[in-house]
Amino acid sequence: MSNLRTLIFATALAVAAPAVAEEKPVDPYTQSSANAGAIPFTGDQMLAAFHGRDGVARIVDDTLDRSVADPKLREIFHATDMERLRRTLKEQVVYLLGAPVAYTGRDMKTTHKDQGINTAEFNILVEHLQLAMDKEGVAYRYQNQLLAKLAPMKRDVVTR
Repeated sequence: MSNLRTLIFATALAVAAPAVAEEKPVDPYTQSSANAGAIPFTGDQMLAAFHGRDGVARIVDDTLDRSVADPKLREIFHATDMERLRRTLKEQVVYLLGAPVAYTGRDMKTTHKDQGINTAEFNILVEHLQLAMDKEGVAYRYQNQLLAKLAPMKRDVVTR
């Protein structure tokens, strides 16, 4: 009887559990926080200004949702593994804001080399990020500090 209860319980869990999307495999690369593209802030003030990891998650999700829905950017994200992008972008921002986490994504140049992003598209993405930070209630001075940290990455992201 115990095995039957276990089977029923496991079946109920399988039915009730939401499906988790899996990331697509990528070519091998060396994982390093140096791939994040900048030196992180020190202390906990910046991460706190972004309302911690949960705040960063909301900002990243909002930014990506806006970008995927934007007709001017939609094509860039067409073949993108959105699960991987959401995870690694959250890691990157949390890492850069000074949290003691590792960034496991690829470097910016490798990640964006075949995407053909231009300056106008890059600027639209930054606008979406600013709107998401505004929605989260991040003070402008902290927004500007993060944007200043991200700005030099433009040379690796914009390829046309």
